[in-house]
Amino acid sequence: MVKPTYEVEYEQMLLGRHTLVHHRNRKDSSLERSAYILLSRIRVQGPMSIGELSDAFGLDTSTLNRQTAAAMNAGLVERIPDPGGGMARKFRITDAGARMLDEERERTVEGLDRVMTDWSDEDISAFASYLRRFNTDIERLGGRPWPRP
Repeated sequence: MVKPTYEVEYEQMLLGRHTLVHHRNRKDSSLERSAYILLSRIRVQGPMSIGELSDAFGLDTSTLNRQTAAAMNAGLVERIPDPGGGMARKFRITDAGARMLDEERERTVEGLDRVMTDWSDEDISAFASYLRRFNTDIERLGGRPWPRP
């Protein structure tokens, strides 16, 4: 008998394929995937330093420096003094960044609405619940919980 996790692995691979194709071919997409995730995290958690972002994402600071520099150049984030009085400067989402994040999120939801047009609200809620459980278990194992609004 084949383990059920083999089916999960295969479907996860296909989901990753759809997600990549979805973003790569979209002409109306205004945010790169890394910027979308960066802005989403800062929005939920508030201003964050490079060190905090590195811990949150499990990425080295050079990678985060490149991502935050690109986001700053695009006007999506700005550097501010630590609101808590610490020495490190923090990144805060700008009004333009928040607007672009909202627009991207709305386009994503519209796409999900098209895909799930024949799904009941109960099915969508159950699917969301399983995804949340899956993600929180990954976060628990990695020691990097993601704050949820």
